[in-house]
Amino acid sequence: MDNFEGIIEFVAVAESQGFSAAAKQLGCSTSHVSRQVSRLEIRLGSVLLARTTRSVSLTEAGQAYYRQCRDLVDGLQQANEQVNAQQVQLNGTLRVSAAGPFAEQFVVPALIEFAKCHPELTVDIDFNSHKVNLIEDGIDFAIRYGKLEDSGLVARKLLPRPLMAVASKIYLERYGCPTHPSQLKSHSCIVTNNSHWQFEDTGTPFYVKVNGRWKSNNAHAVVNACEQGLGIAYMPRINFLPSIKTGTLSAILEPYWSLGSGSWIVYQNRRFLPMRARLAIDHLLRYFRDWEE
Repeated sequence: MDNFEGIIEFVAVAESQGFSAAAKQLGCSTSHVSRQVSRLEIRLGSVLLARTTRSVSLTEAGQAYYRQCRDLVDGLQQANEQVNAQQVQLNGTLRVSAAGPFAEQFVVPALIEFAKCHPELTVDIDFNSHKVNLIEDGIDFAIRYGKLEDSGLVARKLLPRPLMAVASKIYLERYGCPTHPSQLKSHSCIVTNNSHWQFEDTGTPFYVKVNGRWKSNNAHAVVNACEQGLGIAYMPRINFLPSIKTGTLSAILEPYWSLGSGSWIVYQNRRFLPMRARLAIDHLLRYFRDWEE
């Protein structure tokens, strides 16, 4: 069994591209990770990692060895999870980063349901729309909407979030109703965190650059401004459904609405997630599997 020592540490370093980051993922010291990898290299008689003062990268031999070890570690993790999931009693603190009305209204009840099944577990949800560093901030996973940057994080789609364009009757009576998204260039639009709005025409996406005198990254503020006649808004339709039902907002440009980018569960690396985070993620995916807005 000594031949297996250092493999998990080596895989962690290869995937996190650093000894310190690997140590944080594994919950041990940097010196322990370095020592285990060095012993593994001595046993193999080959250098697996090229080390400099600023970076760590795989050698040619390390790349080949990593491909084999990755499958080995994945298989071991899956075997452990199949056994543990049936008898695990979760404890500690599950830390989640989330933002927006969808997370507030729908993700929270799902996590409450999960917490009720595990009475020894503490759940800490941080509602923050700013980008967070999952490792440094101690976040197990985040719930995010929209197109994700290529940051090296793992992203699993929670569910699609179709978009809807709306305006108040006051605005439409004063400025007219656009019949094509290209006409939005001459309208006042309420901008969130993206001024390039994506629409679709017979399945083909296209973008329109919009402008306006109201901008906010808060969905409630956007809906309120739209109801008061400050412009046209375009967000996931769930944000507008109450206003549509009461008649304070009207849907426009419906043939061109995009399906949107959806909501995602984002985390550092499933292999190094604590059990409480892995089971919470699986619970959310099941919870929203057949969910409709």
